[in-house]
Amino acid sequence: MNSSARKLYFTQLLCNWVGADWCSYGAFAITFGLPVLLFGFTFLCNDVSGCPAPSLLHPSTLTLDKLKEEVGWPEGGVRALYDTEVLLWVLSYYLLQLVLYIALPGQVAEGTELACGGRLRYKFNAFPTAVLILSGLAGGTYLYGADFAVWTFLWDNYPQVITSNLIICTTLAIFVYVNSFSVPAPGQPNPELRQLAPGGHSGNVLYDFFIGRELNPRVRLPIPFLDEPSRTIDLKVWNEMRPGLLGWIILNLSNIARQYRTYGYVTDSIVLSTFFQAFYVLDGLYMEPALLTTMDVIMDGFGYMLSFGDLTWVPFMYNFQTRYLAMFPYELGISGIALVLAPTAVGYMIFRGANNQKNRFRTNPDDPRVKDIKYIQTTTGSKLMTSGWWGMARHINYLGDWLMSWSYSLPTGISGFVILRTFNPATGELENQAIQTPESRGAALIFTYFFLIYFGVLLIHRERRDEEKCKRKYGKDWDRYTSLVKSRIVPGIY
Repeated sequence: MNSSARKLYFTQLLCNWVGADWCSYGAFAITFGLPVLLFGFTFLCNDVSGCPAPSLLHPSTLTLDKLKEEVGWPEGGVRALYDTEVLLWVLSYYLLQLVLYIALPGQVAEGTELACGGRLRYKFNAFPTAVLILSGLAGGTYLYGADFAVWTFLWDNYPQVITSNLIICTTLAIFVYVNSFSVPAPGQPNPELRQLAPGGHSGNVLYDFFIGRELNPRVRLPIPFLDEPSRTIDLKVWNEMRPGLLGWIILNLSNIARQYRTYGYVTDSIVLSTFFQAFYVLDGLYMEPALLTTMDVIMDGFGYMLSFGDLTWVPFMYNFQTRYLAMFPYELGISGIALVLAPTAVGYMIFRGANNQKNRFRTNPDDPRVKDIKYIQTTTGSKLMTSGWWGMARHINYLGDWLMSWSYSLPTGISGFVILRTFNPATGELENQAIQTPESRGAALIFTYFFLIYFGVLLIHRERRDEEKCKRKYGKDWDRYTSLVKSRIVPGIY
């Protein structure tokens, strides 16, 4: 699973454009700007007035007081976005993840060779952890239906849950930044194999805090009866694969429950979007050991960029399509479902086929499925594949990843709706109803298709970043490789 490509690399992109002296400004803008964007999406697309808030369609008549009324801005203002009880419940979810990591058996694997010498050991059991938690949620839903306390809690306290995760990810980023200054200098005893990340110790405090100084920060739990893999938490890998990814799916399920509580039925669109997102996550959790060969683990430090990306950006930005559908129950029909399925199937075939082929080639080149792969032997000792999936394009997995992501946004259709007060003859009362008017139709595309555009741009930047690193690493061998595999992402096009 290439979940690293779904994180935040805007600052590195800015550095490429304007130079290192301006990098800290990009880190500052992202650190404080993206949380504002998350809250903006949450309030401006709402079940109070519509998506987007109607005043946004008429800027000349827009007033702050009117906008606050339309978005359901809390009476307590910004302070109301924080709730201690909500924070404690969110922390209990993290604690549950930690307990299951310790208690459940798991596969133990070694990472790649480190620059300081040696290999780190990792314990993997994210998939059984997710199955156990989801089974518990299924049991609660069976007993209490859509009114199960977890589902109502997440919907009713959504802004406060975002704030809680922001507090957690920021605290974690501060901890690993401060702790990184205890990394042994080269040549000193280093039994824990700690090292700084390439490019993560520029000397600029804000930039290093954002990018991450230490490559693989770890915490050793003071529980003597545990075996070594279970008592050592690799913070980067643990956060990459656990709370945020599963939280993304849990939020989607909460959105389904909200749709059912409001309308009494569940639409094919929200089921389809949730299914594909859940499949992507669970597939990645099942293939968890493959994470050890990604750029996140090998090259990137763990700082605010990955902490925020893992724990806040991914779950709360990526569940937005189903959140929209919880408010506006759009039906796809047979033709709409077919439109969603086609690119998704092609994308998965490319994505999983390419990543499995790379992992097998690196870990067991004698595997019958990869033993006939052609490759270039580099002077560094690495082998660059020139046939199979990787002979079609140098980053063919990115194409599959992007095509799969279409299934998240396509079920929302041409999005946009308004909330109108209509008379219900069955009850004899006025009720709120989500209706798509000609004016609102298409007005919410920025919300429901933001991920699709953002992810495509991010993948192109990620590809350029990978190319630069490979060029530095392999030198003339990379030139020879690119002369054989000419395409970057899309075979024959780009």
